[in-house]
Amino acid sequence: MKVIVKNIATVFNEFLKIERAVIQYEKFDGTMTDDVIRLNMNRGNSVAALLFDPYKKSVIMIRQFRYPAFSNNKKEGWLLEIVAGVVENGHDPKKTIIKEIYEEVGYEVHNVDHILTFYTSPGGSSEKVFLYFAEIHEELKIADGGGLDSETEDIQIVEIPLKDALNLLDSNVIIDAKTIIALQWLKNNRNLNK
Repeated sequence: MKVIVKNIATVFNEFLKIERAVIQYEKFDGTMTDDVIRLNMNRGNSVAALLFDPYKKSVIMIRQFRYPAFSNNKKEGWLLEIVAGVVENGHDPKKTIIKEIYEEVGYEVHNVDHILTFYTSPGGSSEKVFLYFAEIHEELKIADGGGLDSETEDIQIVEIPLKDALNLLDSNVIIDAKTIIALQWLKNNRNLNK
């Protein structure tokens, strides 16, 4: 199906970029729309990883302040999430998540398994999340973690028994989409009784 991009203008460009586009696109009946204005929040793609300790049957998560969540609901500023980060232009997502795991929680992992890739909010953002899974154990914890001062990160590392994490998921305490997807994947695709 056809899309005609008539004009793209950057209306904001700091941590993220917002583009205003004038487009026409082909409708399902084969005709073209009139000119339509669409905004695109472009912050690049990101990575995330669910860290699971099979010996302890626990997950390593983080808690950090998220202003957009706080602006929506003052009680939801400090979210419980899986490790995540932004993929710099041209960088490999797999190498990026391995670096983020080390920076945020202090674990040195060499192998992560790709779970899936998805858009976070395709009606307003071009961001895709590359979601990974990694098994960890105590011997891989070689640094403090907690994030980078240069990025003004203040990250609390939280180890949660898997059963408790799934209860938090079911009781709507975990409200971050990538974390919900990752925990649902673990619940549905792993034999947790090994």
